[in-house]
Amino acid sequence: MKNKLEILAPAGDMASLRVAIESGADAIYLGIEEFNMRQAASRNFTRESLIEASSLCRENAVKLYLTLNTIVFEVERKAVADMLVYVKPYVDAVIVSDWAVIELCKKLEVPFHISTQMSCSNVATARFLKSQGAERVVLARECTIEEVKQIAAESGIEIETFVHGAICVAVSGRCLLSHDAYGKSGSCGECQQPCRRRFYVKEMREGENADAEFEVTPHTVFSARDLCSITFMDKLVDAGIVSFKIEGRARNPEYVKTVVTAYRKALDAVLSGEFTEELGKELKAECAKIYHREFAKGLYHGRPGKEQLTDKVLNQATTKKLHVGVVKKYYKKAMVIEIHVQNNPVKIGDSISIHGSTSGIVDMKLDEMRQEQTKIEHAEKGGWFTTVCEKKVRENDKVYKIIDVDPAKLEQQKLYPPPLPLGK
Repeated sequence: MKNKLEILAPAGDMASLRVAIESGADAIYLGIEEFNMRQAASRNFTRESLIEASSLCRENAVKLYLTLNTIVFEVERKAVADMLVYVKPYVDAVIVSDWAVIELCKKLEVPFHISTQMSCSNVATARFLKSQGAERVVLARECTIEEVKQIAAESGIEIETFVHGAICVAVSGRCLLSHDAYGKSGSCGECQQPCRRRFYVKEMREGENADAEFEVTPHTVFSARDLCSITFMDKLVDAGIVSFKIEGRARNPEYVKTVVTAYRKALDAVLSGEFTEELGKELKAECAKIYHREFAKGLYHGRPGKEQLTDKVLNQATTKKLHVGVVKKYYKKAMVIEIHVQNNPVKIGDSISIHGSTSGIVDMKLDEMRQEQTKIEHAEKGGWFTTVCEKKVRENDKVYKIIDVDPAKLEQQKLYPPPLPLGK
């Protein structure tokens, strides 16, 4: 029987997990406290919140995977074993990269998937990992579509690949830059991302006029573009991939909602025979509305070249949110909300987005605004209004206005002057 194809979504907190489920994710991956590659991120689950996450996933027939994919040192083995015992009832599998963790999973009968950190990039390795008990392999990000297809066809193990999100400049994320610069190891989930920063070249020669310094231009010489493969989703399905993984456990709930929704539509269209080049472009534009670096197609079409690195610095999102205020009341029977405006004004026709840890994200357009029985056209700071909202939201949920970003401003971010001497 052919395995069901899944959209695998990231979650750094309960709000992201809720919107991932609502947006059509088939499975979710997360980390708790220690031993995951995003343990230094501001968003992470705890052992207590894992129970709630597991319950919500099972209520919605969504699988839950735990990332436990850092390097494990000898003094950490007992803590890892204790964590595996704790999480076993709540997760469908753990994602691992250390042989010590694999040994523990086998001993404790915990299903496990092989992390991309193990850099599996050929049939022989995939077969060997299967022989060791792995249910699935997350392939190295360096694999081309042709290589993915061969591994999927000949290895006999489920194949998962990353299809969207940030990419590390190092081999499958195994990097020493952060460790060397700051003593914070990327392989231990502590990456400080020095690759995303500015660099300059300084002359080492001593003596007269030996003080030349030059900024490297474009200065993001180590910063890889974000992966976006939605325009060739049909090719990925044809390659035999079972799980389509979206990167972004450190990103916010609106990122999760936007990207999961887009890839859900893409996969459904492929499976129904309705995927087209035009649809792929439309869905890519949807993904571009939220935070991202320059997009690229990753390494699916060949080994890295200069086109894989970004020469833009800032967020390339084509929309941005402005804080409006908060939900004051929700009238359940009437399906009406009362919003108090604390900052930016709103008017008829504006698109707003309501965010709450329990409510998730509710996007809507202001087709009508009222104060009591009087229709109004706009509401300024210090004012209030009511409007129809078919989905339940909650008191103190935050309200934002979504506006378009001028494309010219995004393009200007790409322009740098030629390298100039720094210092003297």
